[in-house]
Amino acid sequence: MTTPVCTSASDAAVSARQTSPYTRPYPSFASYVRARQPVLLRTARSLTANPSDAEDLLQTALAKTYVAWERIEDHRALDGYVRRALLNTRTSQWRKRRVDEFVCDELPEPEPVAGADDPAERQALHDAMWRAITKLPARQRAMVVLRYYEDLSEVQTAEVLGVSVGTVKSAVSRALGKLREDPELDLAR
Repeated sequence: MTTPVCTSASDAAVSARQTSPYTRPYPSFASYVRARQPVLLRTARSLTANPSDAEDLLQTALAKTYVAWERIEDHRALDGYVRRALLNTRTSQWRKRRVDEFVCDELPEPEPVAGADDPAERQALHDAMWRAITKLPARQRAMVVLRYYEDLSEVQTAEVLGVSVGTVKSAVSRALGKLREDPELDLAR
């Protein structure tokens, strides 16, 4: 343990800390924050999309509440006060958000990335695949769906359908052969 070299300076710092209006400790505030922080953090998270922003928002609202602690007459309504501080702080942040707009002759379009999937083409392929699967016999369709859409193993598929593993293998093989021959799925190749 070290002893302070200049006791008068450390005593002055302690007394200044105790008399400063900005550093007055409020034990009731600290216990309130400990007790209600999880609930208030959930409220802050509902106001923002980012959990880190929610924590910052709550800290700002709690700082505002701390400054006004002596002025708050009814400490039973603290949750309402903090929620209002959260909402007001979030509204202020939203209003301060600035969107820069620049006038230009042509709209900037992103360059197409080679190999990137077009969502419309992906959806068209998905629809074509489902149409092709619905053409399969019911038993083959069930096996294909369980194997490839539900991601079950051959053993699990056999257990679900109450058939042997060999039956699953042969039926899935025949179903995949039919899907390969489907003319609607030629666009995927």
